[in-house]
Amino acid sequence: MPINQVFLSAAIITRNEESNIADCIESLSWADEVVIIDSESTDKTREIAGSLGAKVIIQPFLGHVRQKQLAVDSCEHDWVICLDADERISPELRESIFELFQNTDPESLKNGYRMSRRSFHMGRWIMHGGWYPDKNIRLFNRSRGKWSGVDPHDRVEIEGEAGELKGDLEHFVFRDLSHNVQQNNFFSSISARIFYEENKKPSFLKLIMKPPGKFIETYVVKRGFLDGMPGFIISVGAAYSMFLKYAKLWELHKTKKKQ
Repeated sequence: MPINQVFLSAAIITRNEESNIADCIESLSWADEVVIIDSESTDKTREIAGSLGAKVIIQPFLGHVRQKQLAVDSCEHDWVICLDADERISPELRESIFELFQNTDPESLKNGYRMSRRSFHMGRWIMHGGWYPDKNIRLFNRSRGKWSGVDPHDRVEIEGEAGELKGDLEHFVFRDLSHNVQQNNFFSSISARIFYEENKKPSFLKLIMKPPGKFIETYVVKRGFLDGMPGFIISVGAAYSMFLKYAKLWELHKTKKKQ
């Protein structure tokens, strides 16, 4: 049902998200449609999404930017809100979106709106270390915006200035610490591959300086210490992920020389 003549689509990308997808879709029950681009899940993600009324499209993973843009392109309506399967629209954010569309003439809407993202990890909401407010554009007019960036660091770009929304996008970022480690390994491989394809050279100086610099940035400068033990663990993980990225870049160049 449109809000003040504005129809809204929700776009989500998934792979093996059976433990998350129902809560995500249910937080979007007020949207006019939900579109899922699924990267060949082997669990019950697609069945659960379909049972909740979502339109499900199967697409082998194209990379974060292209996959998310495909989700947007597959929507019926111009106004789109984009979520990952481990994210939820909080009640306050939902009310902020309703208020925006109800109180603003459709012709006066900005082309996109930022929202804060609040992440839950190791038993608590993480509010420091660069994790919050983590504002990004997730609600936008697709005729005036698109997904951009370099994998895995995707972002939405719009024409003109973005507006701001109250309320948080809730992010249940990792199942547990082991999942955190797996994801650090996964994303560091993507970053190293992109560096390699951009012909960036490995550097021993960066290998030894970047990881401790990342720890100081997240734990001290961005006050990760205020999140207690989880803040310390997160900062150590961020430093190790940085180390892996440059170590894997060195490995890629070494492998190339042997070929």
